Amino acid sequence: MSRGFIKEGDQEEIPRVPMRAYLPEGVPNYVTKEGLEALKEELKDLETERVKAGDNYIMVNFIDASIKLLVDRINNAVEVDLSKSKKDTVSFGAWVRYNGRVMRIVGVDEADVNKGLISFISPVAKMLIGKKAGDVIELKGSEKITVEEVSFEPMELTQIINDKPVKTSTTTERRPRRIIEEQPQLATQEQPIVDKEVDTALSITEGPRRFEPEVNVTEFLPIVNERGNILGRAMYVELHKGNKMLHPVAHLHVMNGKGETMRRYWWHVAFGDTPEKTLKRKMMETLGLSGVNPKLKRQYIRETKNEKELVYVFTVVSEEDLPMPPEGKEYIEVFERD
Repeated sequence: MSRGFIKEGDQEEIPRVPMRAYLPEGVPNYVTKEGLEALKEELKDLETERVKAGDNYIMVNFIDASIKLLVDRINNAVEVDLSKSKKDTVSFGAWVRYNGRVMRIVGVDEADVNKGLISFISPVAKMLIGKKAGDVIELKGSEKITVEEVSFEPMELTQIINDKPVKTSTTTERRPRRIIEEQPQLATQEQPIVDKEVDTALSITEGPRRFEPEVNVTEFLPIVNERGNILGRAMYVELHKGNKMLHPVAHLHVMNGKGETMRRYWWHVAFGDTPEKTLKRKMMETLGLSGVNPKLKRQYIRETKNEKELVYVFTVVSEEDLPMPPEGKEYIEVFERD
């Protein structure tokens, strides 16, 4: 948390502290050795930031609340001794190769599906736990998961880039593309957190291109004040279950030469991005639209029973054949106040 998020002297309401990663009530907070060390390092960083905050009461209160949540998570952590695990069976902490990719099953605070780390409460992890190399998990339709290898020695994890698995152990990038006709589902959701990256590959079928809003419930999004200043961050799932933490989104109205609206799209603003930066990247990545400059039309706060958004409305003129957006009432209502 940087002091740059809030200017000293600002007399703002103390921002609401985002919750930690989702952990069902009554479920032990299992962690790997590395995961517990990471939580302790995070605590050291917060304590350093608190000292730097000085007499900025907004930052001090925000950091103190963050520290309390983190300390509770550390105190409840149950470090799993992997030396006692059955080496041929998938369990917590295991590296698993399946369907040509490698994922590791870890604690909820360690999980980052973009890096190949999936939480032990995720649907995919639940299906894998207890399986051995050679086992096949039948899914809906003709889809299946084939367990190819189980190891408790480090393996090169599979990072997901552009919805495609890439072997890497270093950098991480966001998943950009979501133009789809139909997205296969691995299984019925049992928990709020779903590992989208380990779903079967997305595909574009024949017919009109379709646009679907991105839904990555494990992605961290920025929390902002009414002026758009970043106060912190929270996971997508936390921002969409009634907590009313304000977060930015970009709406785009594509106009024709007559000034008529032809298409409407929206995206969440990525953490660390400006609305304009996210918008231009998404226009290119999901619409194939580049070389045009969107104009900011207005800004307002949109609130529903599940979320609270700071909406940036942009317009752009284009005669290109762009993907068709959803036609349902729920999607159309998003743009009612634009």
